[in-house]
Amino acid sequence: MKIDTNQDSGSFANTHIKTLFVAQDAKPKKIKEINLVRLTPFQRGLLVTDGTVTRFIETYTLTPVEVVLLQQTKETLPTKHRWLQLPAGEDVISRQVVLQSHSQNTSSPIIHTYATSLIVPQRFPKSLLDELDSDKHGLGGLLQRSGLETRRELLWCGIEILDNLPPVALHLEGEAFISRAYRVFANQEPLMLINEKFPL
Repeated sequence: MKIDTNQDSGSFANTHIKTLFVAQDAKPKKIKEINLVRLTPFQRGLLVTDGTVTRFIETYTLTPVEVVLLQQTKETLPTKHRWLQLPAGEDVISRQVVLQSHSQNTSSPIIHTYATSLIVPQRFPKSLLDELDSDKHGLGGLLQRSGLETRRELLWCGIEILDNLPPVALHLEGEAFISRAYRVFANQEPLMLINEKFPL
């Protein structure tokens, strides 16, 4: 009897997603279901890594990756935030970055990741808050160097078409991205919510 390995892989992949991403059924409607079978091993690794994405990309590509801070502002939550476990009226730090590298073959940088995050400043060590503006290693690298004990909780993933991208990534508007969201906990409280988008 011939076994359909593609079907077996697809079935396992769907179950695997639900196992790894604890809020897959709560993902935003604009994010479509993802098919792990159609992704490359590198893309699957990006999707589920719980270490620093910058280091993962650098190790895979053997190319230095630059973290470019696009925007960082303080905002007040208009409504209760489910994933950060905060009531309306609390202050958060909204942050946008791209991870990019440079190639001798192209004049424009290669965008590996566009990421947005919401950070809870009152749960963040002051020494780390002071470094947010100048950090060149990303949030993961910052937390790692700090020695703060944290854990990540993968929430959801899927395929997303992005618009309203910053100028540095404007050429990718309308393209498909692999999208994922996760929380970082410290002292049993959500420290930040991160959304990462990887060009497909």
